[in-house]
Amino acid sequence: METREAISSLSSLAHEQRLAVFRVLVKAGPKGMIAGDIASRLDIRPNTLSNNLAILASAGMVRSTREGRAIRYHANMEGMRELLAFLMEDCCGGQPEQCQPVLDQISCKC
Repeated sequence: METREAISSLSSLAHEQRLAVFRVLVKAGPKGMIAGDIASRLDIRPNTLSNNLAILASAGMVRSTREGRAIRYHANMEGMRELLAFLMEDCCGGQPEQCQPVLDQISCKC
């Protein structure tokens, strides 16, 4: 991931509603969620949600699939992995054991 892409990803998440949308999609896992269900869950107007999803998609943080007339959104786990890898790329000054507490904290607790 290049710096410009990281800035775009971080900017897309630097908004309360977009961060909430992303977290709901991460929690939904591989099955994702239909846009209307996201709007209902987070009490966001559909047009506002559509704009937020477009920003997240443009930054590579979410992806979508069409299901008939509905659109299902998924957290782009590859995008999240790339962002985390970018942020930790030069971590710990050659002492990887220093990074372990961070890695333990972000481990999936499914």
